[in-house]
Amino acid sequence: MYKNPWFKEFLDQTDFVLLGMCATCSAISVYSIYSIYMTMNAVDKVSTVIVQMIASILGIFVAVMLSIIDYRELCDWYKVHMTLCIGLMILTAFIGFAPPGTTNKAWIALPGGLTIQPSELLKISMIITLAHFLDKYKDRINEINIILKLGFVAAVPFAFVAFQRDGGTMLVYMFIIASMFFSAGISWKLIIALLGAAIIGTPIIWFFTDVIGEYQKNRILALIFPDDPAYKSILVQQNAGKVSIGSGQLFGKGFMTEGHNNVPLPQNDFMFSFVAESVGFIGILAVIAVILIMCFRILFIANRSSDMQGSFICVGVFAMLIFQNIINIGMNLSVLPVIGITWPLFSAGGTSVLATYCAIGMALSVARHNKKNLF
Repeated sequence: MYKNPWFKEFLDQTDFVLLGMCATCSAISVYSIYSIYMTMNAVDKVSTVIVQMIASILGIFVAVMLSIIDYRELCDWYKVHMTLCIGLMILTAFIGFAPPGTTNKAWIALPGGLTIQPSELLKISMIITLAHFLDKYKDRINEINIILKLGFVAAVPFAFVAFQRDGGTMLVYMFIIASMFFSAGISWKLIIALLGAAIIGTPIIWFFTDVIGEYQKNRILALIFPDDPAYKSILVQQNAGKVSIGSGQLFGKGFMTEGHNNVPLPQNDFMFSFVAESVGFIGILAVIAVILIMCFRILFIANRSSDMQGSFICVGVFAMLIFQNIINIGMNLSVLPVIGITWPLFSAGGTSVLATYCAIGMALSVARHNKKNLF
């Protein structure tokens, strides 16, 4: 029987473990949003379900297509995609808007009721661009002029996010940058110096600048002083999320059932609480296991890469996913303040889903095009 050699090569070189974990997360997401729409009326438009489903299917397709492209070519074209992403970020200053439940005008409206969040796309471009330069200067990483040059490369996209005053996205960018610099072998002396500067600078930023908005400070203070009546309204969503998680008990209430607790905008930042209530403690541990397999599979790909450029890309993608998961789950459990970080692949949002799959596609590209010879 005739076999297509290209298709056989595709099957042999595609990391279906990683892709399967991502598809599982997307399937849970779409079914959860549909359940919220059908049983809770928290999602008032079926288009939210449709957009999530289309974004997930399209995202898987995009990830596979990106895996076929050699990631080194995308690194070489950093000027093109970085310029396009920065151009979209600039557009938000003129035509950006803030969807319900958000305060940052970081989205651009598209025809057909669709929206795009340029900072999500810029995040992927930053990972690719920074990986290119870290690889270029890996042997001189601790020279002062090189550190300044790399710092500038990282600071440009970060500055545009900072201009939007999107605190959650800024933290994600900072963690990605720090993780990629750390993996490149930056000096421990510099790391300690930066940590010291952060410790000293935090109270200065808190008390003497407006970098942290008043509402952001209140969200932090609300967790420190949960019994203070002044912060009661701030904790409404988080308190509802905790009740929702707890009411799922051991095996959950199921998805398409009545009686779910009312959590404001559960399809966005508080999707974790809805899923936990639906599948219970045992089920949510299984979901977290899928996420961890997905994240550490990317580190496995990084370790197998025979060049540092591929490794840096995978470290950036891993940092993005693991940080967003930790922060979002922490928000739902009320151990961290609400800072507007979505649950990757689960929270409703077409741009977020597509951007995440673009990142996955880059890791798949590294797995396909550059792995160490096992022998």
